[in-house]
Amino acid sequence: MGLENEKSETTVILDEDEFNRSIEPILNQKEKVFTATPDRDPHDINGQLKVGFEDVIAEPNTTHSFDKVWIGSHAVFELAKFVFYRLLTTLLAVPMSFVFGIVFAVLSCVHIWVVMPVFKTCMVALPSVQTIWRSLMDTFVAPLFLSAGRCLSAVSVKAVHD
Repeated sequence: MGLENEKSETTVILDEDEFNRSIEPILNQKEKVFTATPDRDPHDINGQLKVGFEDVIAEPNTTHSFDKVWIGSHAVFELAKFVFYRLLTTLLAVPMSFVFGIVFAVLSCVHIWVVMPVFKTCMVALPSVQTIWRSLMDTFVAPLFLSAGRCLSAVSVKAVHD
């Protein structure tokens, strides 16, 4: 998108003391070991949130803005996304974790102590209820719908446009 036309310049400015410093103290320092950041979404629960600038804003080949505008827009998008995400997570992460911790604790408690005992009780009583329900459906509801289906099967609908 015009990025190939951009030129970059890199300059290194060394202070006189930095340039003359001996290399021995640098070699004696312990090397920093690179550790990869842990995967905070190992099950890819929020895979739909991996949105980049190109996923949101795209210019077709027939219409292009100025290269500087495109690069600036990209930079502002990424910066705003980064800053506001950090700001919102700083403000909301701990309170929302607290709230959802309580919500899931209540849901777990209700599921363990209310839902499952009621479900198991229904499953014990269900075979006899199922037999009674099936006989009621076969006796009253099935003949009614069978008759209605036979009566309405001869009806045909024709749409006429004026």
